[in-house]
Amino acid sequence: MNDFIFNTTPSIRHMSGGSARLGEILNGLPFARQQAAVMLVTDPGIMKLGLAAPAIDDLKAHGFNVTVFDSVEPDPKASTVLEAAELARSKNIACVVGFGGGSSMDVAKVIALLGCNSQPLEEIYGVDRAIGRRLPLVLVPTTAGTGSEVTGISILTTGTEEKRGIVSPVLLPDIALLDPDLTLGLPPHITAATGVDAMVHAIEAYTSRSANSNPISRALATQALDLLGANVREAVSNGDNREARANMMLGSMLAGQAFANSPVAAVHALAYPVGSLFHVPHGLSNALVLTEVMRFNAPECAPQYAELAPHVFPDIRVGRSSQAIASEFIERLSALNCELGLEPGLRHVGITEADIPRLASDAMNQTRLLVNNPKEVRMEDAARIYQASL
Repeated sequence: MNDFIFNTTPSIRHMSGGSARLGEILNGLPFARQQAAVMLVTDPGIMKLGLAAPAIDDLKAHGFNVTVFDSVEPDPKASTVLEAAELARSKNIACVVGFGGGSSMDVAKVIALLGCNSQPLEEIYGVDRAIGRRLPLVLVPTTAGTGSEVTGISILTTGTEEKRGIVSPVLLPDIALLDPDLTLGLPPHITAATGVDAMVHAIEAYTSRSANSNPISRALATQALDLLGANVREAVSNGDNREARANMMLGSMLAGQAFANSPVAAVHALAYPVGSLFHVPHGLSNALVLTEVMRFNAPECAPQYAELAPHVFPDIRVGRSSQAIASEFIERLSALNCELGLEPGLRHVGITEADIPRLASDAMNQTRLLVNNPKEVRMEDAARIYQASL
């Protein structure tokens, strides 16, 4: 067995309705004091829906001064982070709360770092370049997909429209608060895209060729797929099913723990340009390229795909060659995307053959991810995958 390191969020709290007790929870942290300044980082949609209101009210009821930063956009820009970090410093923020999807949580992580750290943002892109201390950090996901609440990863969009990652255990929060009630009534298309996103995390973590690939991540990935595969249809078709929502949120978190330590690969590398250039939500971007990347990888990792298949589709017939099981697994994942109402190809999000060279070129910049793929991806391979995904 190779040497490995496994890091995760030190306190994970799965509490239905827990977001309405956020002030009570923060009161137990070392920074807590009367009139301590807390910044809640979220997006305009969360505020419009009123999802954050009970959390904000409880923070105020427990004596915290609350500053709300609600300007996080999809594929958050580095400029947004810098604006929020400056606000945090001016308000003497003592704790940061990321409340929302992956974008809000990713922004909150970097605000917590820059809020008390002199490192320039440009110097911390990459792996283990963020050092030093950060502000206390609590993350509250409102979707079951990104797993960002248990990853030391933040993905930002630079001025060149390229997505760049900051990867460091320093970004792991002090507390991840999983409140499945926040996902009740989430629209079916968002539930579907984020659910498939979480599946991608588990699949890529299980098959990752990272030097830190490890048995803990693989065990978490299979448990995540057990939960996600058994509940995603019900969560999409019946958004008020609390048990399905709770299982999806737990599955997403487990997949997040898996890929935080056994990193994702070519699906994400090819999905990032789709999101950046065409403003496609991250979960949907992953879904659109997933099966073609898996077909490309299958010659190298059919046995692993065959091991994963029954965790998503318990009725899949085993006792055959790994190649046969892997092939059926890929075809059934493709059918599942359609069953969940996700667009069946890149053309449906406005991508044409003329866009493929730019997409392939940008994907090759994701060296941090491509190195983890089971099979080497060259630019011509990326172009063929995009072509097949049209």
